[in-house]
Amino acid sequence: MTVRAKKHLGQHFLKDEQIAQDIANSLTETGYNNVLEIGPGMGVLTKYLLKKKFTTHVVEIDTESIEYLKAHFLNLSDRIISKDFLKMDLAEIFGKNQVAIIGNFPYNISTQIVFKTLENKHQIPEFSGMFQKEVAKRIAENEGSKAYGILSVLTQAFYHVEYLFTVPPTVFNPPPKVESGVIRLIRKENYTLPVDEKLFKKVVKTAFNQRRKTLRNSLKSLNLSDNLREDVIFAKRPEQLSVQEFINLTSKIENDVV
Repeated sequence: MTVRAKKHLGQHFLKDEQIAQDIANSLTETGYNNVLEIGPGMGVLTKYLLKKKFTTHVVEIDTESIEYLKAHFLNLSDRIISKDFLKMDLAEIFGKNQVAIIGNFPYNISTQIVFKTLENKHQIPEFSGMFQKEVAKRIAENEGSKAYGILSVLTQAFYHVEYLFTVPPTVFNPPPKVESGVIRLIRKENYTLPVDEKLFKKVVKTAFNQRRKTLRNSLKSLNLSDNLREDVIFAKRPEQLSVQEFINLTSKIENDVV
């Protein structure tokens, strides 16, 4: 029995054992006893996770994959979660326990997986996974680059991001049209912001939604005082600001009196 890769689920099954092992080994195994693999498919990564000292759980939306995993990984059967990760409540499964996330992520929902992780950062100390290379690079990118954007700033505000290695299309079935990249996120020791988090996200998203404009123009909708808009930071474009500068900018906006 094999599982057919389904286009509507964005499935590309990894068939290279060494790469699967490298992804499994990318977890530091520090600060958690539970790992959740998203979209295990036929378990090429799962089998290496099961050799580790932590407890592996998998979440899978594809019923064909679930049947395959139940038949081939008998010691995993009670930890196969038949749900959509994006709609899943981690606390329902793990309580207050910390859980690391790992996976060869479907390209069509990979950025949503990152945003879901950010929403649950209090419970996810580590995250390692494979993305379309362009997306992986974007998450890891620093200021000053065209690829640097909303995803980069919001992720790096809470996690240390490391681009680990590139994966060619030939190691998948079916092969995707692009290269893939594996990244690791390790949560910062102090991952609470000194500013209002909702406002921080709003500032970042508003700024990058008109990324060619200076902040003076792109942040007009926030009704800032003329006095604040004279600050030198407003002459910059969003990709010129580091994560820390975005935090500083949010702080200035918070304290602004119109």
